[in-house]
Amino acid sequence: MSMDRPIKKKKWTIRRIVVIAGIALLVFSFVYLLFFRDRQSKLYVYREQLSIATVSEDKFQEFIPVDGVVYPRNTVYIDAIQGGIVETVYVEDGALLKKGDPILKLMNANMELSTMEQETRMLDAINNLQNTKIRLEQNKFNREKEIAELSYRLQLAGIDYERKKQFIRDKLISQKEWEDAELEYFGLKRQLELSRELQKLDSVFAHKQISQINQSIIRMGENLELLRKTIESLNVKAPVDGKLSAFGAEIGEIKQAGEHLGQIDMQDGYKLKARIDERYIARVFAGQEAEFDLSKKTYRLNISKIYTNVSGGTFEVDLLFTEETPESLKRGQTVQLRVIFSSADDALIVKRGGFFQETGGNWIYVIDPTGRFANKREISIGRQNTRFYEVKNGLEAGEKVIVSSYKSFGGKDKLVFRD
Repeated sequence: MSMDRPIKKKKWTIRRIVVIAGIALLVFSFVYLLFFRDRQSKLYVYREQLSIATVSEDKFQEFIPVDGVVYPRNTVYIDAIQGGIVETVYVEDGALLKKGDPILKLMNANMELSTMEQETRMLDAINNLQNTKIRLEQNKFNREKEIAELSYRLQLAGIDYERKKQFIRDKLISQKEWEDAELEYFGLKRQLELSRELQKLDSVFAHKQISQINQSIIRMGENLELLRKTIESLNVKAPVDGKLSAFGAEIGEIKQAGEHLGQIDMQDGYKLKARIDERYIARVFAGQEAEFDLSKKTYRLNISKIYTNVSGGTFEVDLLFTEETPESLKRGQTVQLRVIFSSADDALIVKRGGFFQETGGNWIYVIDPTGRFANKREISIGRQNTRFYEVKNGLEAGEKVIVSSYKSFGGKDKLVFRD
């Protein structure tokens, strides 16, 4: 008699395998999405539309470009010392003048009349002082004459006194004659002593007064000369040799005192004036080098003067040529200067580009070695010139970076190049 055998249930059924595989696939998908998926924000771009540069090690010199305007090296300004009506114009703007050449003549009747009256009063005062000085000198000579006469009379009286002294002893003259001779002698002697004392006092007083008179005469003479120069200032003349510029005057035109009439550009060379961004004011100093190119030649200059007052975000400097001056240079011409901040030294550099405006030099897109995409990377930019930035951190020589504008990228983490 046969017996029934129990049938064992299969552990790994197809259905179970499918379920487990599905669960595993879900778990794997979850782990991938959670830990391994690329979470960078992406943007697809065309490589041909980008500017790409290679980071390199090379000589780097920091400088900034500024516009320099050509001016005469030395300029003398002509201002109206006294106001008046233009009576005569002798030259035109642009004329080459020698020192003392007449430029124009002004007429000021009121001033001329007032000056003449003052001059007359001063001449009268000088004349009175001179007369006082003469009287003091005359008094000195009168005192000396008086002393001389008294000395002479005293000498005669002394002789008579000694003679009559002997006569009175011999009783040859009367007592009255002797007394008269004695009185005459001692009286004249006392007068001479008093005259000499007065002479000393007169001498001290006269010396002091004459000194004051001389000083007053000198001052009045200087004032008189100043008055005459005031009149002469109506005749405007060239103060130095040079070329007259910024000059314009018409006959009958009224010019006020202190009004700018023009200037004389001295023909002793040129200088350049340039305006520099105020950010560099602490780094600019007298003697700093600058240069510019003209007609395939480089000309070098030094900063000679710094005007520290800031206007419109810039400050002004004067620059002088250290060597030769270009012969073709003209007043008012503009040239592009390079104001140099450092000597040429080794540095890691990258080409300038529009990326700096969006990033401020804090990051850049670096192209992956595969050439298929570019990633954002933080960097540090140091010095700069018109062609390159100095890279201080974040890049290595040989790496390729995108230097064109990032304006349309929206700050994405990754740029993927389309095929």
